[in-house]
Formats: sequence, structure tokens, C-alpha cells
Amino acid sequence: MQVSFEERSPNPPNCPRCLQKGRSVPRETVQALVNISLRHVRSSYYFCATASCPVVYFSSVDNSTFDTSQVRERVYQKASTQDDTLVCYCFQHTVAEIRDATPAKREAIMRDIEEGIRTHQCACRVRNPQGTCCLANVRQLAAQSTR
Repeated sequence: MQVSFEERSPNPPNCPRCLQKGRSVPRETVQALVNISLRHVRSSYYFCATASCPVVYFSSVDNSTFDTSQVRERVYQKASTQDDTLVCYCFQHTVAEIRDATPAKREAIMRDIEEGIRTHQCACRVRNPQGTCCLANVRQLAAQSTR
């Protein structure tokens, strides 16, 4: 159950720092998560998911970037090894909680997230720095976890 909020560009630009392809992110996501004046948020943005790159959002229009120090939340894709990093921003599940859970508990967490999505209790578009549903990230982390 992956939730998508807008069409993805067929040819997204590359991050100016790491040169990896970006993913289109809703402007309202950037506006909600940057910790600087919104006067600096002027164009369409892309999300950089490269773990080693400090850029979170970038624009191909005005060449502006926002890095990890300029967002309100720790970004899962940039800090997935830190225990207290959120992997689910709407329901507050952390990396350690998913990684250290028993398989049954991980399944329960995923069912809980799915139920929250089904009942429209999530706000991934504005709470998750990538601007989309976190469930794929949760599933991937759960699959990598061995316990």
C-alpha cells in the first residue's frame, strides 16, 4: 500500500551535490519541514535520498538547496543508522523500534500503519521529508532486520 501524492517527473534532475536523481516533492512538504524563513522557499523542489549527501531538497529552477541542518526532522534516508530516527513520521515509529522488534511486533506495527492510512490518519505529505508514504521504508527496514 504505497501512497503517492503527485506525478513523478519522467526525467527528474540530479542533486547538485551528489549528482544522483532526485524525486519530486510537494512544495508544502518543503514549506512544512524547513526551519528557515518560508521567503526562501520559492520554486518546485526535489528530494535527495542519498544517505551520504547532506542535501535534502534542491531546486533545478533557482539552484537553491536545503540541507539536513535546515530541516525540522531528522531524515530517515540520511540517518537510518541512528536508533531514534523516525522511519514513520505520522505514527512515530523509530529505526530502533522496527529493527529490534520481534517479527510478530514488526507485523503489528505495519498493520497499525496500514490502518492509519486506511482511516486517513496519516499526513505523510507534510510530515515525512520525502513527501510520500513511509510504509515502503518501514517494510524495507523490517525485511533487513533479523531477530
